[in-house]
Amino acid sequence: MSGDPLPGDAAIAVRGLTRRFGSFTAVDHLTFAVAPGEVFGFLGANGAGKTTAIKMLIGLLAPSEGEARVAGHDIGREPDRVRERIGYMSQRFSLYEDLTVRENIALYGGIYGLSEAEIVRRGDALLAELRFASHADTLVRAIPLGWKQKLAFSVAMLHQPAVVFLDEPTGGVDPVTRRQFWEMIYAAAARGTTVFVTTHYLDEAAYCDRISIMVDGRIAALGTPDGLQAEFGAASLDALFVHLARGTAAA
Repeated sequence: MSGDPLPGDAAIAVRGLTRRFGSFTAVDHLTFAVAPGEVFGFLGANGAGKTTAIKMLIGLLAPSEGEARVAGHDIGREPDRVRERIGYMSQRFSLYEDLTVRENIALYGGIYGLSEAEIVRRGDALLAELRFASHADTLVRAIPLGWKQKLAFSVAMLHQPAVVFLDEPTGGVDPVTRRQFWEMIYAAAARGTTVFVTTHYLDEAAYCDRISIMVDGRIAALGTPDGLQAEFGAASLDALFVHLARGTAAA
């Protein structure tokens, strides 16, 4: 794609990113940038194109048009380098339920290219931080959902990625666990990791530094939660989301 270079200091830089499936355009010319250490909320109704966009950003799906750099690497020319620098937690639970907690840590540590000694060191630190040491040899299927989600996030961070993508990470968990999960997100961002998160919980959108709202494959709004409410004259993020997604009054 012609034009000025993408900003080199951004953790994620996207310009004109498009994905078509035949005559259907799932993602339509997205352009935005995310700063290092930013918590960026990527919102939209089901079918808005969020998951397709994420698949392109993590190097699993080639764009039909446009360009993007993630953690300093081009998603089209360097998808393997992108995957080395990112973590990913899918909306479906992403660990192996027939393996123990410790076995999952070892498996993903190996996938991320960590040495055996590093896997042990970081794994022990992870278990201590989550207070999971007594459950290290428990099958993942036997632990509560909230614990599974926190474990999945910690494993996605095991190799200290520059960017972590979280696709609806708190779906189905109780409010206390959701708050604990966001404390983990803030801690990761404070260490310099960029957090790119999708959620259907509009109260969680308020926790983000900035949010975007996708409608029909395009970004309909982009800014801080408070700034967007003011810009659209919306009484709440819920009202703003409904206004954009359904075309109803914002107030």
